[in-house]
Parts: sequence; structure tokens; C-alpha cells
Amino acid sequence: MDSRKDRFLVIGAGPCGLGVAKALKDAGIAYDQVEADREVGGNWFHGVYETAHIISSRKTTEYSDFPMPAHYPDFPSQVQMGEYYRLYTDNFNLRENIEFETKAVMCRPLTDGTWEAELAKGTETEKRIYKGIVVCNGHHWDRRFPDYPGRFEGEFIHSKDFKRPEQLAGKRVLVIGGGNSACDVVSEAARVGSEAHLSLRRGYWFLPKTLFGKPSAETAAIHLPVFIQRLFIKLAMKMVIGKYEDYGLPRPDHKIFEHHPTLSSELLHYLKHGRIKPHRDIAKFEGKTVHFVDGESIEVDTVVCATGYYVSFPFLPKGLVPVKNGNLAEVYAGSVLPNYKNIYVFGTQQVRYGVGPLITPAAKLLARMMKMQDEMELPIGLVIKESGGRVPDSHLIDPIASLRRLKIANWTLPLLIRKERRMRPRFKDIVLPKSPVTNVDPSMQVY
Repeated sequence: MDSRKDRFLVIGAGPCGLGVAKALKDAGIAYDQVEADREVGGNWFHGVYETAHIISSRKTTEYSDFPMPAHYPDFPSQVQMGEYYRLYTDNFNLRENIEFETKAVMCRPLTDGTWEAELAKGTETEKRIYKGIVVCNGHHWDRRFPDYPGRFEGEFIHSKDFKRPEQLAGKRVLVIGGGNSACDVVSEAARVGSEAHLSLRRGYWFLPKTLFGKPSAETAAIHLPVFIQRLFIKLAMKMVIGKYEDYGLPRPDHKIFEHHPTLSSELLHYLKHGRIKPHRDIAKFEGKTVHFVDGESIEVDTVVCATGYYVSFPFLPKGLVPVKNGNLAEVYAGSVLPNYKNIYVFGTQQVRYGVGPLITPAAKLLARMMKMQDEMELPIGLVIKESGGRVPDSHLIDPIASLRRLKIANWTLPLLIRKERRMRPRFKDIVLPKSPVTNVDPSMQVY
């Protein structure tokens, strides 16, 4: 078995994995990085449809230490986003540490605190021992499908499987969901399909991508307290959009930001032009007929489920990272566990606007925590927990508030060393659990 106890294994080379790699390199922390695809970019390389543009703006998506090219528009395309992550990788010489087309099949803790990793490249597998692992496998790959009575006999796919407009051309299309992907796909169906339908199980906040000539994510209101942001957006929606009921949409059943907001100017445009027809939740399928809870029925050829994803780690022992409601990884300080040393789970939460400005400072803080762990006998996650730290209560985070918390954490982090030394006598007999390895399906390892 290949011993690499002098370094960490970074799993994934998407936006978060690249940010972590740069932070480790800057901090002088040795690491290897594996990526299942043949190129960097994660979801922007393998996951999105070819006509996709970002929902958040250029300025709220770019890394804080590497601006996007000035000629990029406010909402860069899938091609431009892929180019940007390649530029970032090559600018900071990160490619030399990446092993492409290499999947993490299994990772498990060993009795001496190190980690065993089994990696697959093609038909060959290899086992290595690492000091620790940093998990950056993303959260837009493990498809979540709805469960309705009956059987649909047409084409039934997830939005992840939609890649190009030709898949919808000339078809009667029903999209399930009210998130950003749902709006993009149903708008594409409105352009190229014979019919475009949208099924919503509840009311959503549909916000335009721009307000007063600027991307909505860049309004000055994002720096204000959340209750003021809500008042501002409500007022702006009344002025710019009016009532959702006038578009045939149900009234939102939650406060703004309690769920991920949906940014789409096209949806409302096509609703007013009659190209998209809204419907309530689905009651059942019957052949190619879809019955809705209000008694309405339609016939369609294709159903696209834009119903989100699970946060999952199939290469880790089951339950090692607790996940609540399928989408909330219960980790402390956004990345650590109380029962294990040298495992860091990075980037599982979703940012309300753009994630870019958060990645660099969060990755720098992670690198500091990894170095501090070397000075501790107890897991740093346990020290944080005993210091009053809590697991997140939502998978959705406010980027401005998170930046403030990162600044505070950088100032208070050294205090954890003294806290850990005081804790040692109380936890001297601690026995960290050794989780068994569960069987995993290598075909699931897509980052």
C-alpha cells in the first residue's frame, strides 16, 4: 500500500476543490488532488446544459483573489465559466497536483488517525494511506427524484440529464419544480418545444435576474439586515412584477430567503406570452397523462424533474458525515467532525447569492485549522463543539453574514489551542469510533 502520510488527499477539482487546493498550496500544506473528470470545473464542466448561464452575477461568483476577465458579461455562459476555472487552475499552477479521471472509491479512518483511500482509474484501483482527506465532491450530482402514484410512460428524466435544446424540440414538456434549473429548462421548452408546462407543489419567490439595471445579487440591500432586505425585495417585486397570481403562479408560502430564491426573468416573460402554462402539484401519472391535485389533466411526452439533489458521500462509511433531510451536512465550523481528526468536508452549503467571494477566505481558514490540528491531541471538531459551536440549521447561507463570521473565526481561532489543552484531562480516555467500510458503487463517484 502506497504510504503518503506526509500529505492530504483533496477529492474533487470543482470550484470549491480548486479554492481549497490554492489555500493549501499557499499555506505550504502538502496534498494530492483527484478529479473524476478529465478537466477542472466540476458541475460547470460535466453537469450543466450547454445553454446555461450563471444565476448569480460575475462579481458574486468570481474568486476574491482572481477576478473574471473584464470582457465577461454580468451573467457568464457555461463555456465562459469553464474557461474561467481553467484560467484559475493554470494561473496558480494547480494542475500539477491533480490526477484526472481518478475516482475516490473508498476512504476510511485507520486506528492511528491516518486515512486509507482506494482510488480507481479506469479498470485499475490503488490503495494509499494519507494523513487526512478534504472532501470537495460537490452537491449537484446525486439526483433527487419525486415520488408520485402511477407510472409515466413517456420520457422521464432529471434536469441533470438535460444537456441541449434538441432534447426538447417539438415535444410536449412538463417540468417539475420551482428552482433555478426548473425555470431554465421550462424556458428552453417554451422556445423549442410544442408545449411547455410547469408543475409547482407550493409558492416560490421568483425574482428577476436584474433590478434597476444591475444584477439582483449586487444590489446594495444585500449588506443590510435580512428583515430590511425582505422589505426592499417585496417593494421592488410589487413595482417590477406585481402579483404572482396575475401570472397564474401560487402566492409564496414562505418568507424570502427561508428557501433558495429563484432568479429568472424568462419565466415571467413566457408566462405572460402564454408559452408556459403553470399547474399545481401532481396527483398521479397515468400513461402519458398527468393528473394534478386540482383536477386538471394534460398529456405530455417528456417529464423533466428539476427537483434538486442529495448531499452524499458514497466513498465514505455510511453515517460518518451525518446528513439531515438529505441536504444538510451536520459539520462544525462548516467542515469538521467531533469524532474524527484530519477529515474536512468543504462546500456542502448553498450560498444565497454567489459562492465565489466566500471560497477563498473559507479555504484559508480551513488551512489554518488543518495546521492547528497538528498541535492538538483531540479532534478540532470536538474542541469547537465543546466551545459552543453548532452544526448549521439550514443548507442555505447568507454570504455577507458568513464573511463576518469568517473574520471573527480568524481572530478567535488561536483560542482553541488553550481550550483543547484544558479539555485533554476530561477526554483523556476518549475512544474515537472506527466506522466499518460499506460497499459503494464506483459508478456513483461523479464530482
